[in-house]
Amino acid sequence: MADGKLYIGTRRYSSWSLRGWLAVHLAGLDVEDVVIPLAGGGGTTAIKAVSPNGMVPYLEHRGARVWESLAIGEYCAEITPALWPPDRLARAHARSIAAEMHAGFRPLRMALPMNLGRHGRPLAGGLVDDVQADIARIDALLSGTRAAFGQGGPYLFGADLTVADAMFAPVIARFLGYGVQLSTVAADYAALLRAHPLMARWYDDAAREPEAWHLERFETLA
Repeated sequence: MADGKLYIGTRRYSSWSLRGWLAVHLAGLDVEDVVIPLAGGGGTTAIKAVSPNGMVPYLEHRGARVWESLAIGEYCAEITPALWPPDRLARAHARSIAAEMHAGFRPLRMALPMNLGRHGRPLAGGLVDDVQADIARIDALLSGTRAAFGQGGPYLFGADLTVADAMFAPVIARFLGYGVQLSTVAADYAALLRAHPLMARWYDDAAREPEAWHLERFETLA
């Protein structure tokens, strides 16, 4: 019997769910994934019925109740400390960029919603300046982090994924879906992260979700 449940939204669209799910599975927690299809507008009643803040991801594990993706990442790192880099300076940097990703980049989030059914297709009208600024900042974070801390492996802090990688995974999915042009270092990282077995599993599971779960506002975005 599983030790708990992880409530997530439609994999095709739920960027926050992807973050929490990656952390939980990187930590090896034995929990059941419970997928609740996202509603077409406003909050999803079924999510509000189970989640303390009415959103996903939401983790129940051995009596702990954890919501918000960064809090779930921190909880998982208590169980599997390798989810943060062992070096103090690297760990400080990892926490800083994870928090910045968690709290910022609203223009990019609004303009480029995650849709795993979209593959390399730019927005018809191009990208406004504040979205371009968000992309440039994220590219700089990815490139700078890999240069400073990523030696010895393909990810932000070396050979293994961390909570920081999990926090950046949905924006990487956005970049790939909308054909965003990145620097060589950031583009290389994006390709390697997409190829990680857990990312591949998430994409595959998303592709198997019922078409009835698709939301018109995301599918018709030009």
